[in-house]
Parts: sequence; C-alpha cells; structure tokens
Amino acid sequence: MNILSPPKARLHIEIVLDLVCPWCYLGVRRLMRTLRRRPDLRFDLTWRPFLLNPDMPRIGMPRPDYVVRKFGGEERARRLYGSISEVGRAEGIAFRFDRIKRTPSSIDAHRLVRLASRFGRADSMVEALFSAHFSDGYDIGDHGVLVAVAAACGLDPLAVHDYLRGDEDLETVHTDNVRAHRLGINGVPCFVIADRHAISGAQEPEVIERLLDVAALDSLEY
Repeated sequence: MNILSPPKARLHIEIVLDLVCPWCYLGVRRLMRTLRRRPDLRFDLTWRPFLLNPDMPRIGMPRPDYVVRKFGGEERARRLYGSISEVGRAEGIAFRFDRIKRTPSSIDAHRLVRLASRFGRADSMVEALFSAHFSDGYDIGDHGVLVAVAAACGLDPLAVHDYLRGDEDLETVHTDNVRAHRLGINGVPCFVIADRHAISGAQEPEVIERLLDVAALDSLEY
C-alpha cells in the first residue's frame, strides 16, 4: 500500500427500482457506466424493490389489457415506448416492447435478485432480468423464465426452482416497498448514496457523477 496515496472513499448506494420499469433499466445502465469511470471510488450496491403495480396479479396480465389500464390506449403507449427506445439506443439497450405479450408481476423477480445477492451475483441478475424482459420479451413473472435466467447467472436451477415455489423473502419485498414509500420515494429509479443523498430518475451520467463527488467528499470528512 502506498501511504502517500489518498484514501479512496467507499460509498454505499441503494438502488430502488422495479424490474418492469424501462426507465429503471436506463437509469441503472447510466449509473453503472458512471461507476465504471470512477476508479478513484469504491462502491457497495444494495438493490431495493419498488412495486409500480402493487395490485398486479401474481400471474400478470395480457399486455393489451395492461396498456389500456396504464396508458389509456395503444397509441399513447406507442409514442411513449418510441421515445424510450430512442434513448435506450444511445445507452446500448435494445428495447423491444413489441415482443412483450404479458406484463408480469415483478415480485418473484425481486425475490430472485435478493437470492442472487447472497452469492454476490445481484448486479448481473438485475441486468439479465432487464434484458430478458425488455429485449427478449420474456415474462419475468414466470418461474420457468426466472429459473433459466438464474441458471445463466450461475445459480443452481433446482435450488432456485424450490426457492420460487416457497414464500421466502416474499414479505421482505413488500416491507422494502413500504419502506421506500415511507422515505418519500414515489418514483423510480431512485439512488440513495451514503444514506444521505438521493436522486431520482434516469439521470445523465454527469448529474450522477456530481452527486457522487458530493457524497465522496462528505464521507472523507466523516
């Protein structure tokens, strides 16, 4: 260790998100890109669930029904998805909303991220779930899909199957969702840095980086 080197700030970042939220996919992609270009900082990431559709049936619903309920009709949804897809291309994300035939409940996907965190694979699991849903059009509420995604991320598929069949971490997902609302988080993504600084939305990397600098300076002062 070089004793003349300044200490690296270590920042804890809570990422509050829903895995069926395209803006969360964009926001997480931008956050991760920003973190990669800051080797002077160290980061601990914690993924926290937020349920945009808390009343969604566990089996999900047909996409046309969801679009009408959420946006009032196909035309409005098409315009919105077109704008999101354009932003996504700049981030290397291939949104394929046309492939999504069913809007899932995200509860079991959130549980899977929590399971993956025990093996140090939560980051790759989140990216894999986003890609499976928004680029491949898979139903990430379906246990078969979730087991396949988990296996691709290096988890034991049989263990994951048994986990999903039970209710482990189910209450935790709901508790974290309530906690987010009590903290005043009403939209996602939301990044809470060092328990003191928060920013919501799919912000540009420059905006995220400025907040990281403020949080890093505070951490060194403490």
